[in-house]
Amino acid sequence: MTKKSLGQHWLDDDGILTAIVDAASVSQADYVLEVGPGKGTLTRHIARRAQHVMALEFDQDLIPHLQRTFAAEAQNVSIREGDIRTFDFTQLPQDYKVVANIPYYLTSHLVRSLSESENPPSVAALLIQKEVAERICAQPGQMSILAVAAQLHFECTLDIEVPAQYFTPPPKVDSQVVVLTRRREQLFEVDEPEFFRLVKAGFSEKRKKLTNALSSSLGLQKSEAESLLDVAGLPRHARAQELSMRDWFEVYCAYGIRST
Repeated sequence: MTKKSLGQHWLDDDGILTAIVDAASVSQADYVLEVGPGKGTLTRHIARRAQHVMALEFDQDLIPHLQRTFAAEAQNVSIREGDIRTFDFTQLPQDYKVVANIPYYLTSHLVRSLSESENPPSVAALLIQKEVAERICAQPGQMSILAVAAQLHFECTLDIEVPAQYFTPPPKVDSQVVVLTRRREQLFEVDEPEFFRLVKAGFSEKRKKLTNALSSSLGLQKSEAESLLDVAGLPRHARAQELSMRDWFEVYCAYGIRST
């Protein structure tokens, strides 16, 4: 039985489960963190391909069944009780991978945690709400704070779509796998707290022009905010969702010049 409060939706289709593991290119050399193994259906597919699987489960009621199942089936699976929201990623080996069918309410927190971690994964393949997957991979015109946070550290791509009917019970929306591949080189050299203070200020009033959002959130005169965009080479009528990653870097640099 699923727990609605934990956003549990079971997935049993072997073809889809295989595709999720394929999306992360899991091989015998990989240490994989699975978030929320549930009944263990995805765990089983990962274990067939990976060197080791750490399955982190929050629901204490599911853990005894998982432990019995994988004690008998797979020696390369360890079941851990824990909350991904407080999990210490530095305890994992470098270049680990994340494969997960996660509750929708955890998505933003998990993506931010992976992005900000001192030990980020080499690849994360996450089955999440389709709309949120598209937001993470958005291009200028549809950008969000979540997209900026993810794309600063990862190359973000969309993979297989999974209609709601494949889950038990079916959620109200369709899902999709998003693949986060850690960038080999950092996209930009930035002071991240300062960079995201600027980004959050820009998105603080989505319907307003960026000059208005920056001026009200950062305590700038409107003329100062306009000058900031001028230096960054952006039109004064620009809105936060229209900016590319490079545009945000230029605004960050311009703000730094202003602050010195």
